[in-house]
Amino acid sequence: MRSRRQLGLPFPDLPATTQAVFLPGDCNAAARAWCRAPQDWPALRLAVFGEAGTGKSHFLRDFAAQHGAALLPGPGLSHWFPPPPAPMLAIDDADAVPDPRSLLHLLNHAAERGVPVLLAGTDPPATWHAELADLASRLRATQAVALLPPEDSLLKTLLVQLLSDHQLLVSETVQKFLSARLPRNGAALRDAATRLARATEGGQVTRRLASNVLEDMAQDSLEKIVSPPSPEPPLLL
Repeated sequence: MRSRRQLGLPFPDLPATTQAVFLPGDCNAAARAWCRAPQDWPALRLAVFGEAGTGKSHFLRDFAAQHGAALLPGPGLSHWFPPPPAPMLAIDDADAVPDPRSLLHLLNHAAERGVPVLLAGTDPPATWHAELADLASRLRATQAVALLPPEDSLLKTLLVQLLSDHQLLVSETVQKFLSARLPRNGAALRDAATRLARATEGGQVTRRLASNVLEDMAQDSLEKIVSPPSPEPPLLL
């Protein structure tokens, strides 16, 4: 089955506008409500959390676009101090900051200037491992709201847009076939659309091609389970 991949044309990924589009739904309604008035956040901080595929990065990009916030990467946060002048800050993967002092300094810097800070992570910030007592205290005091797994209607809309972004011709029958078998998260849908774009010629996606892509995705997932990556060091330690 793996050899089928060699049949695809080796062109680069097509630019997909949906990669940067945030889709509102019931799953993110609570977080959107909180983000209507950042100046009202307790201690001017809010954290959104959720498992992979719930749209955390897209949510932060949408927030940054709406409020003029500076969007900073948690893993590279030490390179962004002092942060760029902006009315608000948004930190993606804030639970993956390698040096906890950089996050503490940024939170203190923002608090002194009355700048709201939006954080994103997999779990609520109160559960993040923070060796620094001051940082742990600030994380515990941060209001947190969950981004829930997307509902079926949102996933269907996302899949249709992703396929369209890649200029793929996919019948409604094949779309239903994919929707019924893909993992229920945005990351899996984006992966599937990219693989289909690489594997097809002329943009026509048949059920057989869709089945092959699903098999490849399942095989990749199995290989990750059998040969997991080396464990990462504890976060914020």
